[in-house]
Amino acid sequence: MIRLENLTKHYGRLAAVDSLSLEVQPGEIFGFLGPNGAGKTTTIRVMMGILRPTSGRVALGGYDMEREPEKAKAITGFVPDRPFIYEKLSGSEFLKFVGSLHRVSAEAMQRRIPELLEHFELIHWKDELIESYSHGMKQRLVLCASLIHQPRILVVDEPMVGIDPKGARMLKDLFLDLAKKGTTIFLSTHSISVAEEVCQRIGIIHRGKLIASGTMADLYRLARVEEGRLESVFLDLTRDGTS
Repeated sequence: MIRLENLTKHYGRLAAVDSLSLEVQPGEIFGFLGPNGAGKTTTIRVMMGILRPTSGRVALGGYDMEREPEKAKAITGFVPDRPFIYEKLSGSEFLKFVGSLHRVSAEAMQRRIPELLEHFELIHWKDELIESYSHGMKQRLVLCASLIHQPRILVVDEPMVGIDPKGARMLKDLFLDLAKKGTTIFLSTHSISVAEEVCQRIGIIHRGKLIASGTMADLYRLARVEEGRLESVFLDLTRDGTS
C-alpha cells in the first residue's frame, strides 16, 4: 500500500534522506522513529508530494506520486507536524472546505462531519471559530479533516505533540480501529511508548538512512536487549557513530 524505493532527498551536499526503501502493507500501523534532524519529516514531505525527491520513487496505493499525484493524494489522509488551519472558519466550515477539496459529496459531508466531530468530542464546538479552540482541539480537528474522505492510507507526523492523556488514548484507539478496518497508517512519532503500543512494525531512521526495520522482536534481537525495552533499542541504534 505504501512503497518507498531508494528514496533520496539532497539539500546541497546534505543527504536529508539517503536511499530509503520500505513497504507498509494494508491494515498495518508502521512506526517511523528517529532523533531530531534524522529525516523523518523530510521523508513524509516527499511522500506527500510537498517536496520532490532527488531520486527514488514513492507509490501510495499503487499510484506513483510523481506521475499520478492527484490519485495518490485522493486515497491518502495527511496530518503534518505543523498543520495550517483557517482560524476564521468554524470547525464545521473548515471540514466542509476540506471535504470539497477532496470532492466529497454534500450528502456524504452532511453525514460524515457530525460523525467525526462527535467522535473527537468537538460536536459542541462545531459552530465556534477555530481561533477559540485549544491546541489539543485544533489537533483533533486536523485529524477530522484528514479522515473526511475516508482515506485508505493515513500519514501522520507527530500527532501526540500537545495532546493530553485522554486525547492520546483517543488517538491510539482510533489508529487501532482504522487499521482493523484496513487503513494503512504511517506514524512518525517521538513517543516510543506510543510506537510500542500500537505499531506492528517500526523503522528507525538516523542521519537520513533507515538503520533498522521490523517487528518489536526483530529490533530486540538486533540490539540484543530484553523485550519491553524499545527505548534501549532506539538509543543503542542511534548512538553517535552508528551507521
